[in-house]
Amino acid sequence: MIQDTIADMLTRIRNANAMRIYTVCMPMTSVAREIAVILETEGWIDSWKEASVNSLILRLKYRGAKQQPILTGLRRVSRSGCRVYVSAKEVPKVLGGMGTAIISTSKGIMTDREARNHRLGGEVICLIW
Repeated sequence: MIQDTIADMLTRIRNANAMRIYTVCMPMTSVAREIAVILETEGWIDSWKEASVNSLILRLKYRGAKQQPILTGLRRVSRSGCRVYVSAKEVPKVLGGMGTAIISTSKGIMTDREARNHRLGGEVICLIW
């Protein structure tokens, strides 16, 4: 059984990205589905779909003839052993705004830009660049 489903999701994406694999299958949770929606709307992945009740399939994006990955880095920030919370003023900017931070707020899971616009802080789930 997987203890940290978000870390497992990010690791599967990171490994598939390194091997230039287009589709990634993973166990589906409500948080994983919301992260997949954010990744798609921000342009980090091509698409996602629910394959069955318990699985989620992501289609990764690559660019150019050499199939360079769009995602160059994923990092889990808040872990089960060490939670990281930030106030609305301390919401991180990833690479000066070129990347995305995913924040779990009282209004749901959102990007760093949305959290700043709504003036919300919360738990920093991961950083994507």
